Amino acid sequence: MKFKNRGIGLIIVVAVVSSILGSSLTLFALKDKIGSNGQTSNIVVSETSKAQNVYQAVAKKATPSVVGITTTSVSEDNMFAIPQETHGVGTGIIVDSNGYILTNSHVVSDGDATNVNVLFSDGSDIDGKVMWYDPQMDLAIVKVDKTGLTAADLGNSDDVEVGDISIAIGNPLGLDLQKSVTQGIISGLNRTISTSQSSNMTGLIQTDASINSGNSGGPLLNEKGQVIGINTAKASQGEGLGFAIPINTAKTVIEKVVKDGSYEKVTLGIKGTDLESYEQAIGQDLTGKNGVYVVEIVSGSSAEKSGMKSGDIIVKIDNDSITGMNDLNKVLYKFKKGDKVKITVIRNGREKELEIKF
Repeated sequence: MKFKNRGIGLIIVVAVVSSILGSSLTLFALKDKIGSNGQTSNIVVSETSKAQNVYQAVAKKATPSVVGITTTSVSEDNMFAIPQETHGVGTGIIVDSNGYILTNSHVVSDGDATNVNVLFSDGSDIDGKVMWYDPQMDLAIVKVDKTGLTAADLGNSDDVEVGDISIAIGNPLGLDLQKSVTQGIISGLNRTISTSQSSNMTGLIQTDASINSGNSGGPLLNEKGQVIGINTAKASQGEGLGFAIPINTAKTVIEKVVKDGSYEKVTLGIKGTDLESYEQAIGQDLTGKNGVYVVEIVSGSSAEKSGMKSGDIIVKIDNDSITGMNDLNKVLYKFKKGDKVKITVIRNGREKELEIKF
């Protein structure tokens, strides 16, 4: 074979040496002749030291931490309100060696699953218990009575950039295709998608790695095999449009549940909705483009004590902008009971700052 490189002819001569004893080791002697000076260099490469590409390396590192999740739920969502069993399949990530598994809230039917079974990479399975879930964040933690598990390496989703390699592992279309690996790039950051007529998910990572039903709750990984997101949804309108929840969103909850066995989020004490959804419902444009419209204040709550009123539009908590209920929900996980924060609201067309103690 002949290759041209900057005008210099490069001839590679390959000699295959096989052992007459039937050894499985095959050596390749590569002799390079460059220019006319006659200098040569011999390189010996063994098939047993075949270079591993990044996708193989990531798959081998992360797959032991990926589990399949099957659920059974009872639903009365039918014409005659007759209880019927429904079954679901999803994916999860081992986040602690003592049996804690992160997945999507919708995978465990937002806490309503009557049975949760976890299938490990070695083929074993065991029933699990839902320890925590949040439908708005679409995250849940399942606990199994098993130790010595291989916990995933959690990365830093704040470091993710558009164009980075992304790799998804999960169970698309059911357990028949379990541990499927797909690859792509990070296509966008801080994406917002509509999950219902009255709710959005914000701050999502967009990827073109193939994600399908059953991938939900599985890891989105970087080139180091670190979890940077939890796969949660795909756009039905087109191909290669998958979305993942940044892993940093879940880290505080993971640490708290592993340490204490539960997590109790602070509350404002309001009933609210996305400003955009409220405007659509009443057919009017209110002051401000985004935020949380306060529909009702709970008596005796932190919000009432701070002077917040119905009709206020929450647009910021400390330095975090609030575009809707999903943002508000995520920000509250940063705080604990007794913390004081500044909340910026729009009231009668003007910004007003309130101080709230949770």
